[in-house]
Amino acid sequence: MINLRATLECGQVFHWTETEKGLWEGLIGDELTAVRGEEGQLKVVRGDGPLVARYFGMDHDLAEVYAGFPQDETMLEALDFCRGLRILRQPAWECLATFITSSMKQVVHIRQMSFALRERFGRSVPGSAWQAYPEASRLAAASEDELRACGLGYRAKNLQATAQRVASGEADLTAWEALDDRGLRERLCTLPGVGRKVANCAMLFGFGRLSAFPVDTWIARIMRRSYWRGRKKPTPLALEQKLASRFGPHAGYAQQYLFHHARMTQRRARG
Repeated sequence: MINLRATLECGQVFHWTETEKGLWEGLIGDELTAVRGEEGQLKVVRGDGPLVARYFGMDHDLAEVYAGFPQDETMLEALDFCRGLRILRQPAWECLATFITSSMKQVVHIRQMSFALRERFGRSVPGSAWQAYPEASRLAAASEDELRACGLGYRAKNLQATAQRVASGEADLTAWEALDDRGLRERLCTLPGVGRKVANCAMLFGFGRLSAFPVDTWIARIMRRSYWRGRKKPTPLALEQKLASRFGPHAGYAQQYLFHHARMTQRRARG
């Protein structure tokens, strides 16, 4: 089962495009891919089947994931709204870099920056109108002004500095995959532009750590309203630690369902 629209529009990835009703095109690394969701199943129209299935987390046992969700009204409403949303396995560098540029930005703006970086610095992909996300070495060689021209603002300096560390091998993302969650988070947080929220996003969407629980403004609001019983306003770290423990090994799934449900329903209410 997969809810393709929710999976691709929930804020975990920013370049997939619905080119015609129900047909989504995007790149997995530099592999041009087209998929449909038909009766809750993933149909690969173009691309390598096993690669696509892995990217879309089709091996995640959603029944097991849902069984671990708390049975409260807030979570059940989010589950009903998002059922079939899957956590992607994105290329680690692309995911990390994208979330470094996400600070204080809405999804539409992150998407614009992603496409601008691809167009200016990415490799051409045969048969595709899009370029692959730029390699770390390419962004490391770019000037801060060139990155700012892609709409990054102050984020340009952090992206450039982190790209330089990754390109030089000082930050070996491949080797870091072997670290436990705590060790991986600590290493990621040493990189420019990476705090706990960005680190947790990279862990969840780029390193497959399904227990990672990013806390942003939306999630903090939900958590304080529905799950926090203390009198004192909690810090984001306190929320992350308490609620990651509460939601268990699939806390990242719970986070993404709560986030997407809140963002979409509140946006509709305002409209």
